[in-house]
This record gives sequence, C-alpha cells and structure tokens, in this order.
Amino acid sequence: MKNFLKGFVYAGRGVAYCLLRERNMRIHLTFTVYMFGFLTVFDFFEVSRTEFAVLVALCALVLSLEAVNTAVERAVDLASENISELARAAKDAAAGAVLISAAASVICGIIILWQPEAFRAMFEYYKTHIAVLAVLAVSIILSLIFIFKGKPGNKND
Repeated sequence: MKNFLKGFVYAGRGVAYCLLRERNMRIHLTFTVYMFGFLTVFDFFEVSRTEFAVLVALCALVLSLEAVNTAVERAVDLASENISELARAAKDAAAGAVLISAAASVICGIIILWQPEAFRAMFEYYKTHIAVLAVLAVSIILSLIFIFKGKPGNKND
C-alpha cells in the first residue's frame, strides 16, 4: 500500500515539474481551466454529458501527451551529449504528437462549442456585469503571468 501511495507522489511531482518548466503545459492547462470554467460556472453553452466527456478526454489527452513529450525530451537530452539526427527525430515526433492532439482537440471543441447564440449571451452578460468582466480581465492577466513566468526546462535540470 505504501508503494502504491508513493506512486501518486511521484506522479504529482511529474505534473508539477511539467507545470513549472514547460510553457506549453501551462498554456494547455490555462485554456482547459477557462473552457471548463465557462462550461460549468455559466450556462451560456448547451453541452450534453457525452460532449462534456469528450472535451474532458481530449483535454486530458493533450495534457498527458505534453507530459510524455517532456519526458522524451529530458530522456533524450540525458542520453545524448550531442544531439544526433535520431535524438532530434524522437524529440520532434513527441512534439508532433502533442500538436496533432491539440489540433484535433481544437477542431472538436469548435464543433461542440460553435454556438453563436451562446457567444451573444456571453457578450450581453459581460456588457451588463462590468465587475465580472473586470474579474475576467484580471484573471487573464494572472494567467499570462502564470504562462510566461515559469522556469525554462533544460537538460541540466
């Protein structure tokens, strides 16, 4: 049981490492939080349980592949003093997997969330609730700080 629980600690440490050192992980997480915030806090969008589950799965896939990409990059950097063509190919393929999943997620998100009436309702809501708009603006500024102020990852970590 103790080793089982340690596994969660190690996994949490891995997620924390990615969030602290990988800007793209912070970008993906930030977009995920905003999307699910708008879907759960407000009722602008009509999303079925199945559509919601698809969005959860796609976001989890992108975040997971970003973590795998980080692991591949660090392992290749650790094993290679000079970046060989094979090492570069491994790193590029891992990054490509993230790109493919992110692009597919965006396309699915557009298909599910393209609801012009919801965007109109959101616009009207923020037009009449300036304080909530101000909170949103502050949260966007804080999100940008979160995204761009992380530690850069490198092979000497």
